[in-house]
Amino acid sequence: MTSVANLHPDPAPIVACTISRDVQNFDLLIDDMEIELGENWGDLSFDDAPVFLDQPEASMLEFVAIAIDAEDALDLVPITDLIKLAKSKNIKVMLIAYEVSPVALHQLLRLGADDFVPYPLPEGALHDAITRIRATPEPAPAPDLAPLALSEFEHAPRRSPSFKPKGDREAVVLPVHGMAGGVGASTFACNLAWELATISKTDAPRVCLLDFDFQFGAISTNLDLPRRDAVFEILQDTASADSESFLKSMLTFNDKLYVFTAPPDMLPLDIVQGEDIDRLIDMAQQNFDFVVIDMPTTIVSWTETVLNRAHVYFALMELDLRSAQNVLRLVRALKAEALPLDKLRYILNRAPKFTDLSGKSRVKRMAESLDIDIEVQLPDGGPQVTQANDHGLPLAETSAKNPMRKEIQKLAKSLYDLNKTSEAAKL
Repeated sequence: MTSVANLHPDPAPIVACTISRDVQNFDLLIDDMEIELGENWGDLSFDDAPVFLDQPEASMLEFVAIAIDAEDALDLVPITDLIKLAKSKNIKVMLIAYEVSPVALHQLLRLGADDFVPYPLPEGALHDAITRIRATPEPAPAPDLAPLALSEFEHAPRRSPSFKPKGDREAVVLPVHGMAGGVGASTFACNLAWELATISKTDAPRVCLLDFDFQFGAISTNLDLPRRDAVFEILQDTASADSESFLKSMLTFNDKLYVFTAPPDMLPLDIVQGEDIDRLIDMAQQNFDFVVIDMPTTIVSWTETVLNRAHVYFALMELDLRSAQNVLRLVRALKAEALPLDKLRYILNRAPKFTDLSGKSRVKRMAESLDIDIEVQLPDGGPQVTQANDHGLPLAETSAKNPMRKEIQKLAKSLYDLNKTSEAAKL
């Protein structure tokens, strides 16, 4: 390790620095920095860092790694100032965090930190983070897809729900969980919610769509809705939220579907706990007839909470080995914890065509080997699905005759009819 205070006698160029209260508290970081950078890095204290970053020599830095623990998180002002200073010098920032709360971490990430690695450092995590930082180009303007959507389709204004919360309803809770990345869970959740919200012209149910994937949630993109800071405020303190503030954090899609988007910034999934999720579902259930929840692919501590609250838990999968293996793992985990496995309903996306006898045989063998029933098979919607998502519209609005849309419409109709029958039986 090179002392930054004595850079002038050392010919090795310094390309990175650690910044911490005491780097000896992060001994694994020292080891990994030496492995990755040899002698080409230095160490700074929180007091010395602002002075050095203002020097011409700092222009040689590729990144700084700011290491913080729970004690540092008690006063984030010096750390936030450092991040702002580094970003103003076009120096990338990596956060190394040990026992730092999700809220504090979120605040630091919002200031522009480029990457985050938990401490103790997982094997290879620092190497991967450095690779990502070095590979990250300067941010380019995002493609403006909204004008494309608006040029072909007219969108209604996006606003918060106008009705007053009365707490007089008892919604059906329908979580959607992808058994692997890219199986189409968010697309299915969006289109199922829209089909439910438009199932009847005279007696349509009140439907809300909750995006619980706080890191990579795509609901706002698929419906061309902005992400709002109000969502983060709700997630940060659910105990203080009421139905009115919950509704105000939502947006409406075409005045028919009510959406709780993912927050503007990437958040740790453990920013909420089971009791927080319970409160959110309580408020949604009391004011809507159907609650569709887009779940993260990752299993987290509050997945159990959602499963227990669900009436039906949709598991999206594809006809491939990764989906099969993940279903096996999920079933094994639910059985081990004695959780309600019977709530799972398996949906096969991009299913074989009716005439594909070989594919149909593979589906049957897959279901038998996993000992599950695949109750719904969604045909491949083709490029129209991607185009609809890019335009920020459901399939019903862009490609009403798409075969995937028709199957989702049938499912929505069966759920609606079943709920009507159940309500009639209670009278």
